[in-house]
Amino acid sequence: MTVDVNTGSLSTPGGISDPGLIKLVNKLQDVFTTVGVNNPIDLPQIVVVGSQSSGKSSVLENIVGRDFLPRGSGIVTRRPLVLQLINRTATQNGFGNELDDNTDKAANTDEWGEFLHIPGQKFYDFNKIRDEISRETEAKVGRNAGISPAPINLRIYSPNVLNLTLVDLPGLTRVPVGDQPRDIEKQIRDMILKYIQKSNAIILAVTAANVDLANSDGLKLAREVDPEGQRTIGVLTKVDLMDEGTDVVDILAGRIIPLRLGYVPVVNRGQRDIDNKKPINASLEAEKNFFENHKAYRNKSSYCGTPYLARKLNLILMMHIKQTLPDIKARISSSLQKYTQELESLGPSILGNSANIVLNIITEFTNEWRTVLDGKSTELSSQELSGGARISFVFHELYSNGVKAVDPFDQVKDSDIRVILYNSSGPSPALFVGTAAFELIVKQQIKRLEEPSLKCASLVYDELVRILTTVLAKQLYRRYPGLKEKIHQVVISFFKKAMEPTNKLVKDLVAMEACYINTGHPDFLNGHRAMAIVNERHNGSRPVQVDPKTGKPIPQSATPARAASPTLSGSNLDEGSNSGFFGSFFAAKNKKKAAAMEPPPPSLKASGTLSERENIEVEVIKLLIQSYYNIVKRTMIDMVPKAIMLNLVQLTKDEMQKELLENMYRADELDDLLKESDYTVRRRKECQQMVESLSKASEIVSQVQ
Repeated sequence: MTVDVNTGSLSTPGGISDPGLIKLVNKLQDVFTTVGVNNPIDLPQIVVVGSQSSGKSSVLENIVGRDFLPRGSGIVTRRPLVLQLINRTATQNGFGNELDDNTDKAANTDEWGEFLHIPGQKFYDFNKIRDEISRETEAKVGRNAGISPAPINLRIYSPNVLNLTLVDLPGLTRVPVGDQPRDIEKQIRDMILKYIQKSNAIILAVTAANVDLANSDGLKLAREVDPEGQRTIGVLTKVDLMDEGTDVVDILAGRIIPLRLGYVPVVNRGQRDIDNKKPINASLEAEKNFFENHKAYRNKSSYCGTPYLARKLNLILMMHIKQTLPDIKARISSSLQKYTQELESLGPSILGNSANIVLNIITEFTNEWRTVLDGKSTELSSQELSGGARISFVFHELYSNGVKAVDPFDQVKDSDIRVILYNSSGPSPALFVGTAAFELIVKQQIKRLEEPSLKCASLVYDELVRILTTVLAKQLYRRYPGLKEKIHQVVISFFKKAMEPTNKLVKDLVAMEACYINTGHPDFLNGHRAMAIVNERHNGSRPVQVDPKTGKPIPQSATPARAASPTLSGSNLDEGSNSGFFGSFFAAKNKKKAAAMEPPPPSLKASGTLSERENIEVEVIKLLIQSYYNIVKRTMIDMVPKAIMLNLVQLTKDEMQKELLENMYRADELDDLLKESDYTVRRRKECQQMVESLSKASEIVSQVQ
């Protein structure tokens, strides 16, 4: 479709002029009105916008050719009015009984109106149409100046109209007056934007010609959603009220604010004409004479006035419908499929046998539970771990790394090991590294593994609760909140009951390791190997003595006896020597105190650094502890997950159905469990309405090939 912005004339490809297309959209609008304001399909329609004083109502009445819109001060249009104009051939029936008791002098049997909310009732008296619009508006928003987005659908049949669909919206206002809401401007603006921001809406921006076009509220709002002016048509009212010597020729030529669909100037009735009941036919005749006789418009008078505006809107709407029809068909089809699937998921409102339904739901739940744990669900995520895979992550990442991170020597220092060695030897100094000290330290460190092991069981419990929440989030369980709550309660109780033997088994595994230290384990580093490793370290770190005559290393056996056996040397008795067996614990400061042989202090604690012998003994003990502790860690990393799987995870898979049946399958509770949620009832009704409307819409559009 192309439009000449200078003349406003239209040319259409293929000569399409099928009035049935507009009737088709009218039918679709009627179908979707039952759905309410949340219409899922963006239908082609002409939306009328403008300020309160721009003359919107007069333009619409001139197009229809009859007085039918409410008038008054302030906001009169407080709900969207979907106006469907349907052209029909005039009949020669004359006046019938239906015209009795009417107040409209222009009433005739060829013209009438019908409201969608009063199906089957024809209004031949257009004054009663006005009253019904006011009555229906007040029924929704009251007598104050509030507004509502719920539309009123009015269909007018007449031989004097062209097929058109127009949506009249409340006029833009800036300052609230009287009892209007303080945010009335924002409310109206939001309502208008909701209609005109849809890509299938043709915007009819009504502007008074005697006002600067740059200040037009209607055009300003239209530019927000249609900045290029591709789907906006301008209507210039009050052209006859412009100052002498001024005109709208530059605007019509697109030199001020260009619109692809152009502008149409019109002349409406003034307030005095309306008060004096001037017929619209006479007003249209006066409009025609004005443009034909005005020097600025006479050459283009055929492109001015209400009749041309109606023809232009008719053609624009028809072409727009033709262009958008394939997309409308596709949207209707996809929406119908979507709501049909949702309706199926909500299930039928009429239930069968309660016992069978509960039994089936329990069976379905337990099957789903096993499927999710085993990783065989049809809804496996490609984005994140879920179900049983998260439990595996707890075992092989969190628990395994947690146990490996336990360092036996972060709490037991070398000085502590030295004290334990002395204490474990009793009254006789030990000749070799004591087994008692080794076992004591190892048992203390093994007990530290109980905390991460119990934490592992707790984390697996949390994952089972997470899986439960995921499964119960499905529509089947949302439908019956009582049943969902009961399943959740029973299963959580089952989990807690299973946690007791699970925790006991985990504690027993730790106690087993601490109870018996198996130094005969094939992977254990025995005492001889540990001593050899330590000696090798120490000998390797000692400086090699060199013979000053030959420059060759002196063998260890050649070391002087005094140096090799310092414990046999009389130097041990020298004053100030602290190299005794307990030298690091207690050393007399002088000979006099030593001779006094004072009693030991109440608390004997090690002081000073470790002697060479103590260092060797501590290193040997640490090697043995590290070796055995690694064996225990490997055992725990292997056995604890098995214990948790046996007493918790596998138990839920094997005993879940039995537990649910024992606690839920009771005849006196079944009906309460199957009481549907308010959301399900409401949503099913909405989906049924939507499916019904979309099915009818699909039938309507399928008639057009």
